Order: sequence, then structure tokens, then C-alpha cells
Amino acid sequence: MIVRNQSDSSVVMITQNDHAKLAGLFAAHWGNQAFARPRPYTSMMRAAQYHDGGWLRYETNPYLDPATGKSPSYQQVPNDASQLAAYQWAIDMLTDVDGYTGLMVSKHRTGLWQQRYGAITQPPPGPPRKLSEDIQDFIARNEARQHVITAGHDRHEVATNYNLLQVWDLLSLYICSNEHHKEHVIEPAPIAYSSTGGVALKLTPTSATTIAIDPFPFDQAPLEAAVVYRQLPQSALRDADTFKAAYFGARPQVAVFTFVAAH
Repeated sequence: MIVRNQSDSSVVMITQNDHAKLAGLFAAHWGNQAFARPRPYTSMMRAAQYHDGGWLRYETNPYLDPATGKSPSYQQVPNDASQLAAYQWAIDMLTDVDGYTGLMVSKHRTGLWQQRYGAITQPPPGPPRKLSEDIQDFIARNEARQHVITAGHDRHEVATNYNLLQVWDLLSLYICSNEHHKEHVIEPAPIAYSSTGGVALKLTPTSATTIAIDPFPFDQAPLEAAVVYRQLPQSALRDADTFKAAYFGARPQVAVFTFVAAH
């Protein structure tokens, strides 16, 4: 759950799975004369759209901290046994649907605990995390299976696709996590499978709902995107029962953004 405490004291909540749908849209429209279309295309669209499927369990029962009167955003939700089991369920389910999709979602999850495997330089990764034994075991099990699946594919292509998934995730988080958008850079964004590295995507808001991207990576210009959110009054967070009634009873709203080429 992405939780934003707004300047008007209200609380905006965006599920990780709604955030992921936005990432899936970016994947579906990624590619033009300057940027290679993702491949395998369907597998990468699916991976982007369901990369946070492991949050579904938590989002059926979001938490209110009675000590602070706040609902934690995704970074503050504990990686306890039930949450790790939910991550594993999503990876296993998607691997059963499509092995390549499962590989990407598995690498995304294990990479988040390991500075995205160094694939992204901007925004800069945070300091290395101290990982619990349960998380280390989770990583070891899943990385072992990743190596088996990767052996049947081109390793450079797999690395490029993992990088792409991180770019789509970060681009969606940029939209979902901020009440007011500022200039931002995501780097590197791969432009081809025949080379390594990539370019810096420079994001420049030109209005409250319009973002210029340089270079422009999508197959439609402009590209219109939307994300579903719920907005709760601060009074809804006075206790757990009130909070959950307000959350599930809140009218889903849609925020629409337009991405345009910078030049």
C-alpha cells in the first residue's frame, strides 16, 4: 500500500497492485524508433502488471498503528512470516502461469532487498539493508530457482529485462508516491538488447498532471495514464474499525496523467 499524507491532512492510499497496473501500462507502450520494444513482450507486460502481486494479502486487511494514528506505507510494513508467504505465493502462481514472468517477479522481489542488484543508479539506492534470517532464506531459495530458469534464456536479455522492470516500477512510484511532482531522473533506461547500459530518463512536470520525458520512450505521444486511489479524511484514522470501514467504503477515484515528449 502506498500511503500519502496530503497537505490538506487527508490520506491518499494506492494499492501496490494499482500501482503495478500503471507499470504494466508503461511496459505495454514501451518502444519506438529510439527504444526497443520489450521481449518477450507478453511475459514482460504481465510481469510489470503483476510484479507486486504479493501485496494482495496485506491489501485485504490494511493496518492502522494505534500508537501513531497512521497506516504504514509499504516501506514500513514488516516482512513477517505471513508477508513473506504472500510474496512466495505470488511468485509461485506467476511462475505456474508463465516461467519468464515468474522469473522477473522473483528477481524483482529479491532485488528490492539488495539495492535492485545495482541495476539503477538514479535515484540512488539506499544503504545496504540488514536482512533477517527469514529474508535471507527467502532470497537463497528464490535465487536458486532463478538461476535454473535463467539457464534456459539469454542472460543479457534477462538482465536487460530486469532493468526495464525496475524503470517501469520507479516511473509508476514517481507518479503514485508524490502529491506534487518535481524534476526527477531515472537511470539507466535500456534502449536496446544489443548493447549494455542505457540512458537517463529526465522527468519534468509542465503542469499538475503533465510530465515531459526526455528522451521519450513510448509508442504513443502523448501517452495518457491513470491510477486508482482512495482518499480518506484524517478523522477516519482514529481507530482500526473506523479506518477499515472508511477505506473499504471510500469511492475509488482516478488520477489521470499525460506523458509528453520534452521536445
